[in-house]
Amino acid sequence: MHSQPDESIHTPAHALAALELGSCRIINIKPGRVGGLAQARCIHDLCRERRVSVWCGGLLEVEVGRAHNVAIASLPGYTLPGDVFASDRYFEREVVEPPFCLNPDGTMDVPQEPGIGVEVDRAFLDDVTITTGGIYGVVTS
Repeated sequence: MHSQPDESIHTPAHALAALELGSCRIINIKPGRVGGLAQARCIHDLCRERRVSVWCGGLLEVEVGRAHNVAIASLPGYTLPGDVFASDRYFEREVVEPPFCLNPDGTMDVPQEPGIGVEVDRAFLDDVTITTGGIYGVVTS
């Protein structure tokens, strides 16, 4: 598989190999690319043990995914700015409350609520849902 330079780490094993070879000084961790939060945390921990900087990359997730990225990017090893964007940059309205907004200094607040720190606005989600069911059968509204 051909990858862009920041897309070469897909698993903790890839990260460990790169770190042991001295092949990188920075690793971009995209939770969606590396298999989720547990894998992202593992890569973060490997890098932190070796004092290698990491940053969180996003995949233009809606707010539910962004909440996960904000949480992982708040770990102490994430020392570089990431590309976790505010909601209003791409979406007129989001499906969670509160939405993620940029502070005047370019930072983003990390939710302190339990879970992912935001609540899904199910009424709004129902209003904008066209189909459900995925690959196991489509149910149309």
